This record gives sequence, C-alpha cells and structure tokens, in this order.
Amino acid sequence: MKLWILKSLRVAGMAALALAAGAAQAHTGHATTSFAAGLAHPFGLDHLLAMVAVGVWSVCALPARQAWWGPATFLLALVLSAALGAMGVGLPYLEHAIALSVLLFGLMLVLSQRKLPVALGLGLVAAAASLHGLAHGAETPATGFAGYAIGFGVTSAALHLAGVAAALAVRRYVAGQSTWAVGGLGALCGGAGIYLLGQL
Repeated sequence: MKLWILKSLRVAGMAALALAAGAAQAHTGHATTSFAAGLAHPFGLDHLLAMVAVGVWSVCALPARQAWWGPATFLLALVLSAALGAMGVGLPYLEHAIALSVLLFGLMLVLSQRKLPVALGLGLVAAAASLHGLAHGAETPATGFAGYAIGFGVTSAALHLAGVAAALAVRRYVAGQSTWAVGGLGALCGGAGIYLLGQL
C-alpha cells in the first residue's frame, strides 16, 4: 500500500473526528443525545463485523488506488438507506438479512485473492450497507436524525479504518501468510454470521 493512501486514511480519520467534535459542540441537548446514540449504535456485533470486514476486503481485493472505494460506498449507502429507514421504509426479515450480510462479507474475505469485478464487489458492499442502514434508521431516536446520522457515520468510518489498518498490518508483518490470515478472518466473520442467524 502506498504511503499517500496511508496519509489519506489518516487525514480522513482526523477529519471525521474533527467533524464529530464540532457537531457535538455546536448542538446541545437533544442533538447531543442523538449524536451519542449514533456513536454507540454500530457497536452491535453484526454491524461491527461488517464494517471492519469492508475495510479489510477493500485493501485486499481492490486496486491500491481504489482501496477507499469500499468504505466510501458503504458509508454512502448506509446514510441514504438510514434516511429511508427513519421515514418508515423497511424490509421483512431485516435482521436475518443483516446476519446473512456478515456471512457474505466473510465469504468475500475468504475469496479476496480471487478478484471480483470491482463493480460487482462494490455492488455487494452497497447492498449489504443498505440493509444495515435501514436498521440504523428504524432505530432513530426521537431526539432527531441529523446528529444520530453523524454519530453512526463517524463510528462506521472509524471501524472501516480499523479494518484497513488490520489488513495493512497483516501485509506488513505476515506478508508470506497474508492469504491464510485474511482467509482466517473471513472464516471467523462467516462463522459469526451463521451464529447470528441462528440466534434469530
């Protein structure tokens, strides 16, 4: 991974944190409550695994200069579908579909060395993100959507960055075993998806 990509990711993370701090300071009372709820929401196991997996997959499966496309696609689809969810749009068996998306991301990691067409890979990321977004939107607190969306957007971006960092660490420290390491992460993610599905 080229140095400029690492610097870009660092700058993006710092910008997201700065935006979060600014939003928290600019809005008090109800908006702050919404923001805090948004920050906390993606830490459910299903959402957390999906977003970390997207970061890992993007580094491993996309061309180096396009590694940011996976997280950007996920975040865009997440926010747009969350807005729909907040307006009452939903799907039957949504939680089952979200669990299946975790399984899907696990399979994508296992198969990351067999390059999918970029458009197909990003399409799968967007479709899964839309499921997660509908769930986020459906749980919008009464205190408002805007602060909530900023909150879950910041946490989601941070989780993507964690996935990117994990993939870069694997490449750097276990380069010779990176295929097995990423495949192992994928197997764990897929297994978690099956577990989550079994709990519904």
